[in-house]
Amino acid sequence: MTQVQAIDVQHLTKKFDQKLVVDDVSFTVKQGEVFGLLGPNGAGKTTILRMMTTLLKATQGSVQIFGHDTVKEGRVARSLFGLTGQYASVDEDISARENLMIFSRLNGLSRTAAKARTTELLETFSLVESADKSLKNFSGGMRRRLDLAVSLITRPALIFLDEPTTGLDPRTRTQMWATIRDLVAQGSTIVLTTQYLDEADQLADRVAVIDHGKLVKIGTPTELKQQVGGTTLQFTVAQPAEVNPAIKLLADRLHAAVQHSGQRVSARLTAATQLAPVLTALQQAQISVSHLTVQEPSLDDVFMDLTVGKN
Repeated sequence: MTQVQAIDVQHLTKKFDQKLVVDDVSFTVKQGEVFGLLGPNGAGKTTILRMMTTLLKATQGSVQIFGHDTVKEGRVARSLFGLTGQYASVDEDISARENLMIFSRLNGLSRTAAKARTTELLETFSLVESADKSLKNFSGGMRRRLDLAVSLITRPALIFLDEPTTGLDPRTRTQMWATIRDLVAQGSTIVLTTQYLDEADQLADRVAVIDHGKLVKIGTPTELKQQVGGTTLQFTVAQPAEVNPAIKLLADRLHAAVQHSGQRVSARLTAATQLAPVLTALQQAQISVSHLTVQEPSLDDVFMDLTVGKN
């Protein structure tokens, strides 16, 4: 039996007046995966997210959540997901405990069930000690954790996280990453938009790169990095007079462009097997090198390669 996709997006298009913001985007999200939406500011990823979560009506195209059309079966579709936005939707004038109780009751939980769920979420998100303090005294990280807790009250099978760690310090970001991994381990499906490429690299099973409203590329982080190019070899040439011979040697051996800045030289390897012969050739040519590094492509490289200067 074929498993129903968590999300099925088909030919999604959005125009504001005559401006095309999202241009015929299609993709699916599998159950149990973390799916990342990446793109420059203004690329259309937040508009796509808003259409998927029924906050914005599409000009054309369709979205299904676990097989339910978000237009024809909007109420059912909305009941199957939780949404955490970039800014906390909670009430600053009351405590975290009171916020969770109110949202629990609004989601249909009885008073007893709401109290139990509130206690559980406060413990899960390390907010017990601050549970009865006014949110005005909360740090940014604490507020983000509370906002995520609110979105998880009904234990949704699908969670949309719109830039969940924006503005957080590195330690709190790491804590949020751990929380997201725990949610996935418990069976949740997550759609993540983020401006942090390392975050997508750490968390996402697959990534869709959006630029100028179009889906530019989709794949696992590893697949995308492999498409950008090979490993980068970098080293420092000991003597200035040996820089040009080193550049020529690399160009001849690798058949690739060689960059240099002063005595620092770099070139792409298309295969790991190229490294040893290059180092042997440098040694035979009596070119002394130091500070040698071999670096795999990053999602930053993917992002730059797919979006910068593309129209």
